[in-house]
Amino acid sequence: MSFLRSLLISTPLIVLSTVAMGTLSILTSFFDRDGNTLHHLARIWGKLLLAASFIRVRSEGLEKLDPRGTYVFVSNHASYMDIPAILSQLPNQFRFFAKKGLYKIPFLGTHLLRAGHLPVDRDSPRARLKVMTEAARIIAERGTCMLLFPEGGRAPHGLREFTEGAAYIAIKAGVPIVPMALIGMREKLPMGSIHIRTGRVTLRIGAPLSTKGMTLADRVPLTKRLYDEIAEMLAATPIAPG
Repeated sequence: MSFLRSLLISTPLIVLSTVAMGTLSILTSFFDRDGNTLHHLARIWGKLLLAASFIRVRSEGLEKLDPRGTYVFVSNHASYMDIPAILSQLPNQFRFFAKKGLYKIPFLGTHLLRAGHLPVDRDSPRARLKVMTEAARIIAERGTCMLLFPEGGRAPHGLREFTEGAAYIAIKAGVPIVPMALIGMREKLPMGSIHIRTGRVTLRIGAPLSTKGMTLADRVPLTKRLYDEIAEMLAATPIAPG
């Protein structure tokens, strides 16, 4: 029954909402120089996708964040629905890194470019370093948060080894870094599947980790701490709804 619901209801609604919000995003981009309005539209789009998929996301730990604060957010990555889930929950404006290939997709690519998200070339270490340095500059100068998935891509199971990019950016920008864990999303849309399963997902948010006084040499132990904290949050039992 859930497969038929996904095929007959979820898929058309996802396509329709993506086209509609993508068109609105393109039109708005001509008047939105800082990308903040586009972020609000993306948040609405994320909520629409989740609603169409009958996925309910609840968060734990939002009270640890200052809605006006500047952070580097770090999360595990298991599904294409991760970003919509995070968009639907975080109160902070943020930008993220996206594969260069995504910028070629109609509507999505235009939105990513005009909203100020950063394209990353995974095959070029020099290009990756350049875009990380640019991200740190944007954070420091504009006070814009960044979201990164340090596994470097979706993981089919478990938690992959983290790259040091998130720690590098946070230390260079001089802002706190926030570990987060998405629990249950992999089961809703596994890698290689187009069948979205319904159900509940939890976004668990850890306490911001200060980078004050750190140098780039500290990025290795900071990356390990992020990995350990996210692994611990993934293993913990979600808090039952009140």
